[in-house]
Amino acid sequence: METPPADAPVTVDLWQWSLQATPERIARWHDLLSADEATRAARFLRAEHRDAFIAGRGQLREVLGAVVGQAPEALVFDYGSHGRPALRGAGMPLFNLSHSGGMAALAVCTGLQPGIDIERIRPVEPAVALHHFSAAENAVLGTLTGQDWARGFFRCWTRKEAMVKAIGHGLSLPLKGFDVTLAANDPPRVVRIADDDAAAWVMIGLDPAPGFEGAIALRSGGRAIRLQRRDLP
Repeated sequence: METPPADAPVTVDLWQWSLQATPERIARWHDLLSADEATRAARFLRAEHRDAFIAGRGQLREVLGAVVGQAPEALVFDYGSHGRPALRGAGMPLFNLSHSGGMAALAVCTGLQPGIDIERIRPVEPAVALHHFSAAENAVLGTLTGQDWARGFFRCWTRKEAMVKAIGHGLSLPLKGFDVTLAANDPPRVVRIADDDAAAWVMIGLDPAPGFEGAIALRSGGRAIRLQRRDLP
């Protein structure tokens, strides 16, 4: 097998699914869960929240099981100090999961850790942007109004969250510690990041569904991302 060129695009596989499912599918997915996942599911007080968790974890197991050729219920996850899960075993692909507004999205990559975030567009107070976004980002956001402001906010939010999730250190990297583009006509990218090279990061914007924004971030050393949307197994 030929080794790909050092500047070859990085392939990121993307799956999306609804967290709303029939009772039969929820029961099937529940049977795939580990003991600790089943315990977490049982802690939800509302049935719809419990079922959404089961749909997220169960479908995650089915997808990853198909990717690595293992039974979904046999997969074992290890968790980092900030709670990010990873498949146990040498050479396993790296993944990241996001969910919002009844939808889930999963990014999988071999060798490099992706971060993904999707968000349903919803009302948000301007103070949230002032608290979390940099001065440069707020300056751009300040030129927008109405629905354009809301979309700009969630473009910025999902790009920053995808970065934080790719790094995996929680909020030890403050959201104000780096800048991303957010204007509708600006390609997704990292403009500035403290103690790192912004050019080493690659970002892709997602349009998960009407009324949603999303992004994937990857520290690829400047190599492009080749996004492949996959069908569910």
